Amino acid sequence: MTPWLGVVLVPTLPPEALRPLAAAADRHLDELWVWEDCFKESGVAAAAAALAWTDRVQVGIGLAPVPLRNVALLAMEVATVHRLFPGRFLPGIGHGVQDWMGQVGARERSPLTLLREHAQAMRLLLDGHEVSTSGRYVHLDRVKLDWPPEPGSPLLIGGGGPKTLELAGRYGDGILIGSAVSESELEASVAAGRLGWAQGRGPDAPPMPVLAHLIAATGPRAHQRVEEELARWGQTDGAPGRGVAGDAATIADAVRRLAAIGATTVVFQTTQDEPDLDGFVEFLGTDVRAALDG
Repeated sequence: MTPWLGVVLVPTLPPEALRPLAAAADRHLDELWVWEDCFKESGVAAAAAALAWTDRVQVGIGLAPVPLRNVALLAMEVATVHRLFPGRFLPGIGHGVQDWMGQVGARERSPLTLLREHAQAMRLLLDGHEVSTSGRYVHLDRVKLDWPPEPGSPLLIGGGGPKTLELAGRYGDGILIGSAVSESELEASVAAGRLGWAQGRGPDAPPMPVLAHLIAATGPRAHQRVEEELARWGQTDGAPGRGVAGDAATIADAVRRLAAIGATTVVFQTTQDEPDLDGFVEFLGTDVRAALDG
């Protein structure tokens, strides 16, 4: 099965870069993703704006760090965006980068416990339930959204370690895998997520949605630009899957390999020095998609 194709607004770009990228994604791709990296850009505000500027592309947040967010407040925001743009919003939650959480006084001793409690409470709130809970981190007293979205509206969970991904599979509606991940690392991540997916849904569960990132470039200096981008992520081993440079056929082959491992969506991450962002999105949606279909 050919995966969906998306692109991410890398938050090294300013917020005003979002509108033209959203328009290009709406014309050519299936999904557009925004990150909530500290201390750059808001995920909810950016996603809502992108949805308002577009007509068909799905827009996701990958991801909102739960240590920064009261679960009731985030549920209110997510529910509002779901209702404003039904069927097009893909919110994701996760730990966030722990050093960043420490900078704002939000680093907790057990990020896994916090994520589990947050995900469980948020799922119930989004499905319209009244929630009372007193966990280690999440405390709610008869909280119920007045305007919940349609029950079962998606809530994805992302992370990197096997315990986090098992939790993501169990409590999320799909898993988000980070950037610069090799094919072997993706395989391990998908296996961990599927273990939780089966635990949460049983043996007859549908296939688990998996979003994988792929750093990519084409045109002049493509290989050098990808190598420099991977170095920024601390990845210099050249392992397959971390990034790809070349023509449409080369990039399509990389996408097929990720899909064979389990990726249902491949989100392209451009290099910081991408000279033609709109042109690259068009290249992905036309040339790369044609190579995949062919």
